[in-house]
Amino acid sequence: MKSNSSGRGDGYLLTLVVGALGVVYGDIGTSPLYALKECFGGKHPLPVNHLNVLGVISLILWSLTLIVAIKYLTFVMRANNKGEGGILSLLSLAFPNRHHRKKHLGRAAMIALGVFGAALLYGDGMITPAISVLSAVEGLNVATDRLEHYILPITIVILVGLFTIQRSGTGMMGKIFGPVMAIWFLVLAVLGISNIWASPEILSAFNPVYAARFLMSNGWLAFVVLGSVFLCVTGAEALYADMGHFGRRPIQLAWFSMVMPALMLNYLGQGALLLHDPKAAENPFYMMAPTWSIYPLVILATMATVIASQALISGAFSLTMQAIQMGYIPRLEIDHTSSQERGQVYMPRINWLLMFSCIGLVIGFRTSTNLAGAYGIAVTLTMVITTLLFYYAARRLWGWGAWKTGILCGLFLVIEVTFAAANFLKVWHGGWFPLLVGLILFTLMATWKTGRRLLGERLRAASLPFSLFLEDVKANPPVRVSGTAIFLAGNPDGTPLALLHNLKHNKVLHQRVILLTVSTADVPHVDPSLRAEVEQLAEGFYRVKGSYGFMEDPSVPEILEHCKTKGLICEPEKSTFFLSRESIIPTSKKGMWIWREALFALISRNAQPATAFFRLPANRVVELGMQVEI
Repeated sequence: MKSNSSGRGDGYLLTLVVGALGVVYGDIGTSPLYALKECFGGKHPLPVNHLNVLGVISLILWSLTLIVAIKYLTFVMRANNKGEGGILSLLSLAFPNRHHRKKHLGRAAMIALGVFGAALLYGDGMITPAISVLSAVEGLNVATDRLEHYILPITIVILVGLFTIQRSGTGMMGKIFGPVMAIWFLVLAVLGISNIWASPEILSAFNPVYAARFLMSNGWLAFVVLGSVFLCVTGAEALYADMGHFGRRPIQLAWFSMVMPALMLNYLGQGALLLHDPKAAENPFYMMAPTWSIYPLVILATMATVIASQALISGAFSLTMQAIQMGYIPRLEIDHTSSQERGQVYMPRINWLLMFSCIGLVIGFRTSTNLAGAYGIAVTLTMVITTLLFYYAARRLWGWGAWKTGILCGLFLVIEVTFAAANFLKVWHGGWFPLLVGLILFTLMATWKTGRRLLGERLRAASLPFSLFLEDVKANPPVRVSGTAIFLAGNPDGTPLALLHNLKHNKVLHQRVILLTVSTADVPHVDPSLRAEVEQLAEGFYRVKGSYGFMEDPSVPEILEHCKTKGLICEPEKSTFFLSRESIIPTSKKGMWIWREALFALISRNAQPATAFFRLPANRVVELGMQVEI
């Protein structure tokens, strides 16, 4: 659990538990709206009979238990990087020295898989709000067919409203959404219990034998239906990604005390209804409720599905922030929305990109059944990749033996690979969309990472060892002017090119020159006492090394403030900051294919300026441009 959520008493813990209900469990908490409906009424409907109902419900109950309760809540969430979760955080735990150039082929492949898994989550983040909200609003069709033409407009308006309020922050979303989701889970449980009472034989679905009989009796059709069964656990990866927002313990308490019992009771209730009335397969969730309660239930379900979307949206923000600091995504604007929980952020560009993608999906697919065809592939693949990374992380972190780790991960892989294979049957029914999004984003991320490495190599090759530069300054003293000059340098040992260009063209040096390098560590947060290292050099030069975690925003003024404790007094508003702005020139030199170099150049031109990213005072910055061939 995160340190900033501990030691504040039961009241604060309860606040985090309620917040987790609203943000973390919205996605998986609304799966009863469409999971069973797709099994018995989707593109490959199952016959509604005793064996099939008990078998499908048994599969759902055990999927919730094995994948969510055991895999994620019990094991994977133990592999947290100082409180932070998500596939990129797990990647940094499994392979902490991933930036080292000398990699074994297998190691490089696993790192690439980890990045691809992260890219897939964006595709899932686009589909989740669309299918969740649309499936809830479609409940109006159960009450009346006169509102059918208003389903899509209502869905789009709700989505616009959801993304518009994201700037309020995850913490505020949790305070608003948490109590609503608590009511939602209570309603799920009540609806389930009322229907179980009418057909108590559904409780025998807890016996996994029924799941096995269903699979053996239905053969190929059972395998196809597994793609729909998987919809019951599609929010599991998001709860791991959102761990940094609330902490491990609140998320576990929320699951075992409320979410898991409510989900199981509701699925059992839907199964009991189907045993009693097979015609209810058209929409078993809404048909569990009394006729008089349909409209209130649609309103509550719509509120819950709006909240469901929050889990993936918040996870996308956290994932993007990690990817920026780890060098896979260019600099983007990041707004911190909480002074207490550092993982709670809002990213405008990502927010609006997700909104327009969701609206496009709703317009393009038109029904939740069509969207269900696109849903699941990205999540299953990400789950498989998470299990593979967990194998390496568990062995490195806890010293687990190969056999112990292999048996545990092998069990998860058998389940998840089976689900993944079943979901791949959806490719031609819309499943191509998250795969296409994942491939595009993986290409962008890999291109940016490789391009930055190549750019660094070119700049280091053109750089002058600082010892030689210092000897030249001593031998040929330039004109010195009063004040402090701060040169940002990517190479902590070389001479910044901006310094060389400034001396070459302006032929002056400031009385005090600071060479500042900001690096990102393989941990989410760096101890503030280690924020800055100061080394005094000769001739009025200082070398400062600032360090941040991959869940922190770098700030040069903050680094300079920490330098005061090391004896270096420097006022940002009285200093001049020198940066080099590189113009990338694609060439046929050894590196990347020419189209990837052109893509890297395009991304580089559109990245957030270093002035804003490092929080430099804009009126104190001098940028020196240079062209770099890669």
